[in-house]
Formats: sequence, C-alpha cells, structure tokens
Amino acid sequence: MKQDTLNSNEANQVAVVTGGARGIGLAIGQWFLAHGHNVALVDVDRATLAATEAKLASPERVLAVPCDVSSPAEVKAAAELVMARWSRVDALVNNAGVAVFKPALETSFEEWRHVLGTNLDGAFLCIQAFGTIMKAQKNGAIVNIASISGLRASTLRVAYGTSKAAIIHLTKQYAVELGNFGIRVNEVCPGPAETEMAKLVHSAAIRSDYYDAVPLGRYGTPEEMANMVGFLCSKEASYVSGQSLANDGGFDAAGVGLPTFRCNAGINHVGDDTH
Repeated sequence: MKQDTLNSNEANQVAVVTGGARGIGLAIGQWFLAHGHNVALVDVDRATLAATEAKLASPERVLAVPCDVSSPAEVKAAAELVMARWSRVDALVNNAGVAVFKPALETSFEEWRHVLGTNLDGAFLCIQAFGTIMKAQKNGAIVNIASISGLRASTLRVAYGTSKAAIIHLTKQYAVELGNFGIRVNEVCPGPAETEMAKLVHSAAIRSDYYDAVPLGRYGTPEEMANMVGFLCSKEASYVSGQSLANDGGFDAAGVGLPTFRCNAGINHVGDDTH
C-alpha cells in the first residue's frame, strides 16, 4: 500500500520501534515510514543507530532514541523525548532482544538476567511507559516480538526461549486490561530469519536443521516479519487482540518426518545453499 493511498486518519501517526537500528526492527521502522507514520527508532547501539538515522535521511519523520530498554530511567526518558517531538504514540513494537546460546547448565545467572532483563523487562517497561500514553489517548496498538523459541523448546536457548515464552503470556495479560482503553496488544513469533544476528550465530549445521524442520524450506526475511507487524498495527486488524501469530514458514505446525517426505518425493530444500 502506497503512502498516497493511505486513509487520512492513518497519516502522521507515530510508531515506536525498539531494537530499531538494524535487522527486523529496522525493517519494521521502514514499513511504518512507507505507510505514512513518523517513527522513533529506539536502540542501545548508539553507533549503529546514528548510522541508520543518517541512511534513512528523513529528519522530520525519524527520531533516533538511544536507550537501554532494561533501564526504567532510560525508558522513561525515551517516552518523554517522543512526546516532546510528536505529542502522541499510536504504535509500539517491542523488538529489542538479546540472546545467549549455551547449554542450559553452562548458562550463568548473570547471562540469564541479561537476557531476561532486555527481552522481558524491556517489553514490560516500554509498555508501562508508552501504554500509559496510549491509555490517555484511548487508542493504540502494541506488538511484542517473541520467537518460535517461545513456542517450542530448542537447544542452547534456556534464557532466550524462556524470555520469549514469558512475552507470549505478557501479551495476553496486557491485552485483557488495555483493551478496555481501546488498545490492542498482539505478539509475533518469528521463525528463522535472514538477519545479521542469525548470520553470526547460525552455523551451517544449524541452518540445515532449520531447513529440515521448516515446511517452506527457507528462512524468512525481515520484510516478511515487518509486514505482519504492520498489519497488526493497522486498521485492518482493528478487532485482533491478545493473539500470538507464528511467522515461521510452518515450523510450529511441523512434527516429524519432513526430511524423509522430501527425500521420497524428490524435493530439494528451497533456498538451501548449505547442501
């Protein structure tokens, strides 16, 4: 949908995207920009955030907000910056996240707290701050980015998977209460996606494991994740709230037998460049 075909009541709305400097968060920010929103990109990585802001080259519509979402004081300050700039918040996307990939019994408490502090505490703090603004407006949409790892257990993800599972329930808790103030709260569980983080931590063997388990036989793209988030924040999803939507190529639906089925049917992996 082009910006010039937008309904007038969607133009000039404000979206806040955490973890917005790169990857899925940046793709989400670009979706909002393409659909007429002003966008606040919130990220702890100041250097990458500044580079992204410069690349987007839209100073009137993009606000870069350095912020550690695990810090109550920094989140409060971020909300104040957004309100000082635009005086409203129509959409919040809690995308900021970190991961530690280690065997469960080798994961330290400090690593556990770092992951849950960013992924879970960060979502809570941002909803408390920006949700309060939406409550005063009696309108808004919140989308939390969980993960397929919150729906299905995977190896080496005891902190990450647990934080994402908690976000799934956090979404429902807020949906039940905030719906009374016209605020919709939903959550997206991305499957494996072609991001810089995935390229760093997904070995050829892990990529092969994913191809074996994903019916569509490929990784998703950041743009595909952004499209679902954008839909959930749009008027087209005006009666959707409290929902968990897996954007995962069918991964959550799959049981056993996919590699054998493909072999018997003579089907090669789609997009698999590791074989």
